[in-house]
Amino acid sequence: MISPRGFCDVLGKYGIDFFCGVPDSLLKNLCAYIDDNFSAKQHIITANEGNAVGLAMGRFLGSHAPAAVYMQNSGLGNAVNPLTSLADPQVYSIPMLLIIGWRGEPGVKDEPQHVIQGQITEQQLSIMNIPYVVMDSQCDSDAVLAPLLERMIAQSRPVAVLIKKGTFSAFKSVNPLPSVYSLVREEALNTLLSAFGSDDIVVSTTGKTSREVFELRQQRGEVASDFLTVGGMGHTSSIAMGVALAAPNRRVIAIDGDGSMLMHMGALPIIGSHSSSNFLHIVLNNQCHESVGGQPTVAGEIDIEKLAIASGYKVYFCASDKGSIAKTWSSIALDSGPILFEIKIAKGSRDNLGRPTSSPIENKNAFMQHVGSL
Repeated sequence: MISPRGFCDVLGKYGIDFFCGVPDSLLKNLCAYIDDNFSAKQHIITANEGNAVGLAMGRFLGSHAPAAVYMQNSGLGNAVNPLTSLADPQVYSIPMLLIIGWRGEPGVKDEPQHVIQGQITEQQLSIMNIPYVVMDSQCDSDAVLAPLLERMIAQSRPVAVLIKKGTFSAFKSVNPLPSVYSLVREEALNTLLSAFGSDDIVVSTTGKTSREVFELRQQRGEVASDFLTVGGMGHTSSIAMGVALAAPNRRVIAIDGDGSMLMHMGALPIIGSHSSSNFLHIVLNNQCHESVGGQPTVAGEIDIEKLAIASGYKVYFCASDKGSIAKTWSSIALDSGPILFEIKIAKGSRDNLGRPTSSPIENKNAFMQHVGSL
């Protein structure tokens, strides 16, 4: 396997000592090494991948030093615009290294939301005219990266490295993110599901939240008719808003995460401006990207209440234990939306947490039957 240290040492030879991006499970050991060994000014976890490309551009413009941008291949969609309309050699010609986790690689079993993206990742890079190499655990970092990075510098252009599953050796952070709160997400979700009405419409966010919602429904003997946003991070609240507008006489509940909310935070004022009285936005805030390695978000450093109210939400509530969730719910029932309910939770989940056993199409059909649109 490739050691994260050896990989970063090669990048350092070409002046790359600034890293930014959105964490990915295939890159978690690399990200952990970077977080432990580079300063806060050298490593920034961004809200989305397009933000990271912008940061890398600014880094070069301000210092003449290229930067590295890391992401899951699903994040290429967020990065296409700045890569093609700004960083491309035919526009501003900005050198940077894209480090891309290759989820859904053809021939490697993965979740449904990664299959198509995995099939088209190489084509995307080719269409964008971004030179790339593929790395796996057997590669020699120096031999593979050197020609690519020399081309990046000589031609002043973005280049990419596609990282296969199992490429990096393990790295355990010596500065793990501590949990500030004791309430675990699954307990919070179970309490919420007990409070929801049978007529409520639920849209849950990507990652472990949807996995836990699905398993809890099974454990409780309830019909799994929630929409599980298994991919498309950051779009849960927009999907829920669309449903709320289409079903104005039903309460629509978006169960979001802090990382997802931050990724496309521009959705908040859009939701607020339309004043959907039937819309409830729940944000489970554990201050980290837990599903891909537990890297921190900035959600512990910002005032989500002020963001919500400034965005036009009518009411904000907050809870951090099961008792306060239940108590707050009685107040929520009396208010008109859009409402934002922040629940501060601990990092962590069960080791044996499974994945939905229904297909996305089966999930969609069950959801639409519950809404009454099928």
